[in-house]
Amino acid sequence: MFSNKMEFKETFLRRLEMTCGKSFAESTKRDQYDTLGNMIREYVSLNWIETKEKNRVAKNKQVYYLSIEFLLGRLLRHNLINLKIDQVVSEGLAELGIHLDEIEDVEVDAALGNGGLGRLAACFLDSLASLNLPGHGCGIRYKHGLFEQKIVDGYQVELPEQWLRHGHVWEVRKADLSIEVPFWGKVEVSEENGRMIFRHVNAEMITAVPYDMPVVGYETETVNTLRLWNAEPSPYPINRDIMQYKRETESVSEFLYPDDTHDEGKILRLKQQYFLVSASIRSIVRSYRKQYGSLVDFHQHISIHINDTHPVLAIPELMRILIDEEQLSWDEAWHITLNTISYTNHTTLAEALEKWPIRIFQPLLPRIYMIVNEINERFCKNLWDLYPGDWNRIEEMAIIAHDQIKMAHLALVGSHSVNGVAELHTEILKKREMKNFYEVYPEKFNNKTNGITHRRWLIKSNPKLTDLICDAIGNDWIHKPELLEKLEAFKEDSVFLNQMFLIKKLNKELLAKRIQDQTGIVVDTSSIFDIQVKRLHAYKRQLLNILHIMHLYNRLKEDSSFNMYPRTFIFGAKASPGYYYAKKIIKLINTVAEKVNNDASINGKLKVVFLENYRVSLAEDIFPAADVSEQISTASKEASGTGNMKFMMNGALTVGTLDGANIEIKDRVGDENIFIFGLKAEEVLNYYQHGGYRSMEYYHHDKRIRKVVDQLTNGFFEGVEDEFEAIYDSLLMQNDHYFVLRDFASYIQIQRDVDTAYKNQQKWLQMSLMNIAKSGYFSSDRTIEQYAKEIWSIKPVGQFTTS
Repeated sequence: MFSNKMEFKETFLRRLEMTCGKSFAESTKRDQYDTLGNMIREYVSLNWIETKEKNRVAKNKQVYYLSIEFLLGRLLRHNLINLKIDQVVSEGLAELGIHLDEIEDVEVDAALGNGGLGRLAACFLDSLASLNLPGHGCGIRYKHGLFEQKIVDGYQVELPEQWLRHGHVWEVRKADLSIEVPFWGKVEVSEENGRMIFRHVNAEMITAVPYDMPVVGYETETVNTLRLWNAEPSPYPINRDIMQYKRETESVSEFLYPDDTHDEGKILRLKQQYFLVSASIRSIVRSYRKQYGSLVDFHQHISIHINDTHPVLAIPELMRILIDEEQLSWDEAWHITLNTISYTNHTTLAEALEKWPIRIFQPLLPRIYMIVNEINERFCKNLWDLYPGDWNRIEEMAIIAHDQIKMAHLALVGSHSVNGVAELHTEILKKREMKNFYEVYPEKFNNKTNGITHRRWLIKSNPKLTDLICDAIGNDWIHKPELLEKLEAFKEDSVFLNQMFLIKKLNKELLAKRIQDQTGIVVDTSSIFDIQVKRLHAYKRQLLNILHIMHLYNRLKEDSSFNMYPRTFIFGAKASPGYYYAKKIIKLINTVAEKVNNDASINGKLKVVFLENYRVSLAEDIFPAADVSEQISTASKEASGTGNMKFMMNGALTVGTLDGANIEIKDRVGDENIFIFGLKAEEVLNYYQHGGYRSMEYYHHDKRIRKVVDQLTNGFFEGVEDEFEAIYDSLLMQNDHYFVLRDFASYIQIQRDVDTAYKNQQKWLQMSLMNIAKSGYFSSDRTIEQYAKEIWSIKPVGQFTTS
């Protein structure tokens, strides 16, 4: 692109003036960002084209990763790092009087996701490209993405997120590759030459327009594609009100996760899901036909992966294409579909295993419903052959039952591979949640523990720690992150540990400045930064954390002999707009913060901060500054977690339950380098199955619990009246479904252990080092290598050079 900063400066200035029609002196930061972004995108376009060509020539098997979410964050610096030109660009801009950080701040996060599911998809794309694997993403180009969160008087307020307000330099609109996606209408069935023919007629069409984004690998020429579909009105005539049709059409790609508490919202969400899979699969098939013609060997060249249940309609859509368009028999089509589709399950929560009422599904997707119904009939017949007379088992396993279509069941039946995302999660799926299916299809089930891309979450987020690591053990770990284990050799090196301490101190100072700028709260950078950032959900137990903070505050107020190391508790979380209970917890956190932060009598021992609008770019400032990582979900509920890995990689110590990937983190760092508390998964599942837990007993027998629970409703918080009655009732009247009170005493004790451990700074730094050293296993490169070898059967391809 440019070999030195002088060449970069000349190119940049020339492009800026040509593009913006103004002199450099007149240009704005946005002009500068747009110019730099366009330069980078155009530069990678040559490799982008060559990547497609090398895959075509080599006839590589390719994987397409279908996900309703891709939580990309900002791409400017990430792409510069992967292209290895960040230093040249940074120095060149500096000589022009521009700080790269300021240009980067112009870029709005592409908030096309809600949490771990979408961020995992983004990390996977990075790893696929960096490992030279032919893998691409397919998603929806939401106009607004996830909402922008504001905190007003302690309450969450949602505003439309505007990531596309100024356009998006990384995308290329490809209107010539648009797809027409049909909804409603009816299916006409006829017989031609002894074959049943199905025609979807009188359908209402929506045009899916692809916007392609390059996915740049690290130090490689591979550039894969993320294709995002935009919903636009079809040019074909329709017999209805044009303006209403236009509004309904554009709503399909307007918001991520529309409210589905009513039929209108359910229809919209189902439309989104079929829109994604129909456009994606028909696009894949169109490209495939151009190269190979017949689809008979489709599964040998194409792998389609569905990220959770949202894209499960990929199964009947591929069947539809193979039967209706390719005119294959049912058995031929099923063989191809089964061997093409693989499925990742991300949850054991019943609420997240989608079910659609037939009364909504059938009229909206008439041909797809016919195919799902046929899959169900054939599956139930197979079950009858396996378990003759066992109607209860067949009813429980059926894809369609009680007037509902069970999407997880469709995924399990129509995929050749079903994986969980942590060892514990996979075992729970096999032995409990999906036990019946595991007994029928044991060969399908496998585990792929999640990972994160260390290029974003260490190299980009924590450059000073990255430099320290490279100085100590060289650069090979960047390509083979398991080599971070070499850091163990520095466990007794006081100079190295002191450098780690100074880097953490600097990162805490940077976050403290951001906290002050954003909230006005001044925090003590020598205090323990104890952080819980993740989606707000009852099972993640932000409630346990804030009740413990109330307990610490009570002790500071009542017991003059109580001495604790100063601690700053930092939260970041969005609650789903319709999730009333989660919003009450946000209000509680902010109410506690207001009381604690304004009480001079506790001598600054305790501060509570809620950072609004948690997102990828904010997370990049948070993880490097953390001392303590809160991973305190009710055991058995968190499928894996990836925040735990990001904290660990940046040297934070985990306070956690034996849940999700916490278990595998513990196995690698050792019991002495992690803080584990609370019920185990089998104990939680035993309570759910057999009962025996009574939260009221813990309330009566532990005065610490009684005090904090009573404070929710007894006027302790002035001016909030019955604000927290729902939380009080959930703990006592509704028997505390997520065992907050059951784990409370254990949580208090482990937090005392944290307090004690932090006072021995040498020991703490050694523990921190061990977490960094063992974090390489949790790179998404390892995860993707396992997917590639064990599920998708794809291989890296050598660099392609045109003759």
